[in-house]
Order: sequence, then structure tokens, then C-alpha cells
Amino acid sequence: MSRTCQVTGARPGFGHHVSHSHRRTKRRFDVNVQRKRYWVPTLCRHVTLRVSARGIKTIDQRGIDAVVADIVRRDGSL
Repeated sequence: MSRTCQVTGARPGFGHHVSHSHRRTKRRFDVNVQRKRYWVPTLCRHVTLRVSARGIKTIDQRGIDAVVADIVRRDGSL
């Protein structure tokens, strides 16, 4: 599963682990992506989305209908 949020578009960030001796090694800052199932009244069906914690808050704020409309407009489908 790609670690990308379908609502916010958040993707993993990259950086370094820095040890006490200041040696650097590569690391990833993964996004907290979860699979959530929502009922969408305008489509009369359930929709499963890969959303981050911030994406869940966005859906709670704006409503699932508005968010799904934006996803369909941006990506063409669900």
C-alpha cells in the first residue's frame, strides 16, 4: 500500500537519523495512513479511502460529500 493520503495528498518525507557521534543514515518519515470506510449519501454507497489522520479531520470538518467530489474532480474516479 502506498503511503499516500487520498484527501490531503500527504506523502512520506525523507531525512537522516543523526547519532550521538553525528553520523547520518537515511530514514523515512511515514504518513499515518489508515483505510477508512465511509457512507456517501450522494453516491448511495460505501467508499473505502486511504486517509491520514489529518485527512480524517478534514472529512469531519468539510463533510464526506465535498471531499469525495474533490477527489473525483482531481483524480477522475474513486
